Amino acid sequence: MTVTPRSPLVAVLAYDGLCAFEFAIAYEVFGLPRPEMGPGWYRYCPCAVEPGPLRSASGLVVEAAAGLEILAEADLIIIPGWRGIAAPVPGPLLEALRQAHARGAAIASLCSGAFVLGAAGLLDGRRATTHWRYFDAMADHFPAARLEPDVLYVEEDRILTAAGSAAGIDLCLHLVRRDFGAEVANRVARRLVVAPHREGGQAQFIERPVPKPREGARLSALMEWMQAHLDEDQKVPDLASRAGMSIRTFQRRFEETTGLPPGSWLLQLRLARARELLEAPEDRSLDDIAEATGFRTVAALRHHFRLRLGVSPGQYRDRFFRDRQPSRAA
Repeated sequence: MTVTPRSPLVAVLAYDGLCAFEFAIAYEVFGLPRPEMGPGWYRYCPCAVEPGPLRSASGLVVEAAAGLEILAEADLIIIPGWRGIAAPVPGPLLEALRQAHARGAAIASLCSGAFVLGAAGLLDGRRATTHWRYFDAMADHFPAARLEPDVLYVEEDRILTAAGSAAGIDLCLHLVRRDFGAEVANRVARRLVVAPHREGGQAQFIERPVPKPREGARLSALMEWMQAHLDEDQKVPDLASRAGMSIRTFQRRFEETTGLPPGSWLLQLRLARARELLEAPEDRSLDDIAEATGFRTVAALRHHFRLRLGVSPGQYRDRFFRDRQPSRAA
């Protein structure tokens, strides 16, 4: 008999003074019905931190479907901000979060929600981030946390923190990528009309470059060709000839369109494709991946991975498959 794994349960905290935008981000990614994803998609449950009525900062009244007891079952817990960086956190919530993490759940905070994780002691000795306005206060409140100011989000040991409200989208898409792969995360991103990846320093995932609309039509055919032929040599004179431009004009218009020189734009494409191949369930060799993405040699692949992502390709693959396991319910 085949046993089908149950879909991950996502519990999103609701509290008086709720940050409605961050709460809505979690719903859009994890709670919005997505029948096209099949029966294995996330189960979503808002969780009341305290008795109601729970009013959001924008004046809405929220009625949650469950209380703190759901945290004992959740595979992923989202803390969508907090009502104030100096506002106390209820003891029962802190204990429920500690117990959930100890049994293997992942816990993610958006923006000021990191202060809840800090109050629970879950940031001690771990990398973390928060909104730049709160960074000094966080360092004062939680000196044992290893704070990183220049990233969009951080994950360590199933504790995830996002730098701000919009960075919460990046973090949630990262979780989808970890659980269901890059193709599914890209589909969710397209529905949200956001970039599937944004570069934010350290080992953040690089975005797939998108041309600016004003100039994109001029070079769109060439750029599509470049994406479809990553395994081939693509020298600037040849690309300029294919575009029907002089080298100087081609370089100028390409950078006006993408914000990057042709070589840098192509490198981002190759790194994005290499990342997708490393995340795929097929265990392709690094030699194959280097060849398929135009790096040609494993040494070149390793060099660019370390330079841009801070890890080797092998470490990236190991971390991806290691990190995605805890939030996949058995």
